Amino acid sequence: MSKDSEKTGRIQLLSDTLAKAKSEDRAALVAYLPAGFPTVDGGIEAVKAVIAGGADVVEVGLPHSDPVLDGAIIQTADDIALRGGVKIADVLRTVREAHAATGAPVLVMTYWNPIDRYGVERFATELAAAGGAGCILPDLPVQESALWREHADKHGLATVFVVAPSSKDERLATITAAGSGFVYAASLMGVTGTRESVGHEAQELVRRTRATTELPVCVGLGVSNAVQAKEVAGFADGVIVGSAFVKLLLEAPDLPAGLAAVRALAGELAEGVRRS
Repeated sequence: MSKDSEKTGRIQLLSDTLAKAKSEDRAALVAYLPAGFPTVDGGIEAVKAVIAGGADVVEVGLPHSDPVLDGAIIQTADDIALRGGVKIADVLRTVREAHAATGAPVLVMTYWNPIDRYGVERFATELAAAGGAGCILPDLPVQESALWREHADKHGLATVFVVAPSSKDERLATITAAGSGFVYAASLMGVTGTRESVGHEAQELVRRTRATTELPVCVGLGVSNAVQAKEVAGFADGVIVGSAFVKLLLEAPDLPAGLAAVRALAGELAEGVRRS
């Protein structure tokens, strides 16, 4: 098998999608939803719903028992998924079915331990075969990422690293040089969740990150409504929303109501990220 023929991952689709949003003078809307929540099938339908509502890119969370970056809302959803018996195979199925149904780029957001235990090469191969666009790896240190990046590159997958307001300029340059697809800028120190404001640190972090890279910079942690999305779209290439979608699914009386709610929120946010 030639090296190029192994590249079944969709990093190019991700890059093209982000470039298309930029060409339309807007930020891309990136939605996060955990796999297996409220069920595996329900989670797949939720991903389809946010894309139908207007999300450009979706991050599928791999539920983890000790999610250091995630706030209470996503922790609750992860717990439901884990108690439901979600497996990595279900995460890959979520990616496969969501991408096949929508044509949108779908990434996996995961802590490093599950990939390490599953097998780095195996995970990269299977994620690419599922039509995945890449991985967001919030707790993988860049200096320990060479093995993952080798396999990701071989299979056409993006490696998205997370930068934070505490990252020094030199560190930002190291992180962005190693990453691909886009850079995930955590808007403030802390965990995920909906907030009253996104924080002034986000704009400065985007400015500093852009000074080190040509990659798009997408901002997450705290965006929950169209007003905040518009604010972030004023300075970022993408707006990442997770907890607000998960909260709607948690509070819905049943799955159809939850799907309608996340689709509607995606529509509102998609309007918000249009800068005009």
